Amino acid sequence: MIEQLKKSMYDLVVETSTKLPKDVRRAIAAAKARENAGTRAAMSLATITNNITMADENLSPICQDTGLPTFKIKTPIGVNQLEIKEAIYWAIDEATKHGKLRPNSVDSLNGHNSGDNLGPGTPVIKFEQWEKDYIDARLILKGGGCENKNIQYSLPCELEGLGRAGRDLDGIRKCIMHSVYQAQGQGCSAGVIGVGIGGDRTSGYELAKEQLFRSLDDENPNEELKQLEAYTVENANKLGIGTMGFGGETTLLGCKIGVINRIPASFFVSVAYNCWAYRRLGFKLDAATGTIEEWFYQEGEEIDFRKEAEKQEEEVAEETREVVLQAPITEDQIRELKVGDVVRINGMMYTGRDAIHKYLSDHDAPVDLNGQIIYHCGPVMLKDEDGKWHVTAAGPTTSIREEPYQGDIMKRFGIRAVIGKGGMGPKTLAALKEHGGVYLNAIGGAAQYYADCIKSVEGVDLMQFGIPEAMWHLKVEGFTAVVTMDSHGNSLHEDVDKSSLEKLAQFKEPVFK
Repeated sequence: MIEQLKKSMYDLVVETSTKLPKDVRRAIAAAKARENAGTRAAMSLATITNNITMADENLSPICQDTGLPTFKIKTPIGVNQLEIKEAIYWAIDEATKHGKLRPNSVDSLNGHNSGDNLGPGTPVIKFEQWEKDYIDARLILKGGGCENKNIQYSLPCELEGLGRAGRDLDGIRKCIMHSVYQAQGQGCSAGVIGVGIGGDRTSGYELAKEQLFRSLDDENPNEELKQLEAYTVENANKLGIGTMGFGGETTLLGCKIGVINRIPASFFVSVAYNCWAYRRLGFKLDAATGTIEEWFYQEGEEIDFRKEAEKQEEEVAEETREVVLQAPITEDQIRELKVGDVVRINGMMYTGRDAIHKYLSDHDAPVDLNGQIIYHCGPVMLKDEDGKWHVTAAGPTTSIREEPYQGDIMKRFGIRAVIGKGGMGPKTLAALKEHGGVYLNAIGGAAQYYADCIKSVEGVDLMQFGIPEAMWHLKVEGFTAVVTMDSHGNSLHEDVDKSSLEKLAQFKEPVFK
């Protein structure tokens, strides 16, 4: 049984990483239908849907950040859970070797990456016994960008834009609406939220994440929570945050809410935010043989995005100013760019995440970065038989983590452009204006779309930080991103934050009593 169980678990990991379930595809298709043609949000959705198709065809990760794999396993009485755990560990290791998962397990004290996604606490495996005669195994891959936008509220509390949230259903409503506002585009909106009401701080978050295993098409058996779920999706989409935080008609694809008891002294509302790349699948396993009997989340209509994505990209191209940049870039070229411009980049760019930014704050750069581009990206990489590296997946990571370093590093090394997602803060914006720099927002999660733009890997430095954190030298063609922070002090992220906060205030008055 163990060999078949290993194969089944490997299939679950690969399918979850590379193929979005049907319910999520339908939700994204509905978002596309609502969006206005010729907008930045329309361009984002066109890229997203194209990326989904490319991941299907390439059998490669939809998003390069494959997160911390979290398994939820229900087993009949008498099933050996240790064997299931052994099969999962083997599957995770094997999937990492084959580029279906990015090595994401990092020692919290010394920063060492295990390289195989195994280590204390990774992966997460939650077992539960039940009286049915089969194994129910489910997996979610939730990336760090959306994980960092999880939030927990302790009622009563004061909420920006909404005022006081009390210990009642309407206070819960306010917390949920605020959770969507605070995420902005940093969690790769349009997203899905799981909400846990009650419990303690730990069980509340566990309940919230558990809601993400529900189908987007199901109905909450609790009538009050059913109404609250529908209210949240309808009204969160009135905030105007939109796809990637660019503004638009769709900010939230779904909301699922659960409730458990609490103690009198504590009233927590916990929110688990998931990006549009909502990677969760599961299957029914024969308990005696470990063979797959049925896949979950695959009911209903199949969506083919290819033709519509190409059509929408053409519509956007007609409405948006496009600028082609060849790296290295001059200050004069940067000063000509304005928020809203679409940039297509050719030439070199260099990846740099948390470890690189910390390193560059007090070390010399391993390469000349004058006039160059830093890409906030932790790619999935594979080495061929000849020892040459290839990019398997390469979408942007959330940029705000680099806010303490970014402006100083740009000025020190002469960097002219930074690519990431979700925008950056006032310190970086001031540096862009002073130095002559620009922030370019790529489409979060579009790891296949951007990997296709990378034509070769020209080198790598600082591999001691691990594959995701190393500085990769990438030669690109037609790498597309949107100017969201320019050298004139303008920030689309600030504008959307301000306007969505104003819209949030309309939901201040009680709705549920």
